[in-house]
Amino acid sequence: MYRKYLFYSLFFILHAFSLIPGESNYSKKAIIIGSSSGIGEAVAKELSKRGYIIGITGRRKNLLEDLQKNIGSNVFIKVMDISKPELAQKDLINLIGELEGLDLIVVSSGTGNLDLDWQKQKEIIDVNVLGFTAMVNVATQYFLNQNKGHIVGISSIAALRGFADAPIYSASKAFVSSYLQGLREKFKRLNKNIHVTDIQPGFVDTQMGKSSDFWKASPEKAATQICDTIEQKRNHAYVTKRWRLIAWLIKLLPDYLFYKIF
Repeated sequence: MYRKYLFYSLFFILHAFSLIPGESNYSKKAIIIGSSSGIGEAVAKELSKRGYIIGITGRRKNLLEDLQKNIGSNVFIKVMDISKPELAQKDLINLIGELEGLDLIVVSSGTGNLDLDWQKQKEIIDVNVLGFTAMVNVATQYFLNQNKGHIVGISSIAALRGFADAPIYSASKAFVSSYLQGLREKFKRLNKNIHVTDIQPGFVDTQMGKSSDFWKASPEKAATQICDTIEQKRNHAYVTKRWRLIAWLIKLLPDYLFYKIF
């Protein structure tokens, strides 16, 4: 009889530490909004390497399918357009159901241009403001119900100030960063175990970031630093790290000097 109890005790101890043959470690579940290219694609690959079951989203099904094949197993795809927020919210809810849960959401979708045409500016607002908020809202409601989770938003160094070349883009990213900051404090006051991380990249070698070569980082390097920040559950990070110096200058310089430089 004592041998029987000893066997069961040993079984549960080994099970708790995932040492029983055939048993796998618990895999966290993450959804990356906007993962068909750029930073989102790189983050999806990096999170998969770190053992996450992932959901990937975007407007272009062929690119999502290519990424799914590239990563391999434990990848769910959902075609969605966050510029249509109510439809995208339903798609996100369905994707969470397909994953059978959610621990982390990374909202990486974003668009930008230098045009002052209203339709072009509206596109930025629809994606970077309305679409972003719609995705975070779904995650917020889900995480509040389970009292845990992690929300990550990909903002920009442009959120720190109104850049003359792209005022609407700067404003949209300032919204992202301010919203995440306020949401973080809201969860603290509600005593909820929900982490919120604001990622502010500088120049990354993506379709949106190809206009300048100054301190440009690869999406892979950016993704590694982003995922390290996620694992550390930090509130904020500049990507890459060297952009902390530029951020300090952007915030410190008086207008007449700032607009001469930038």
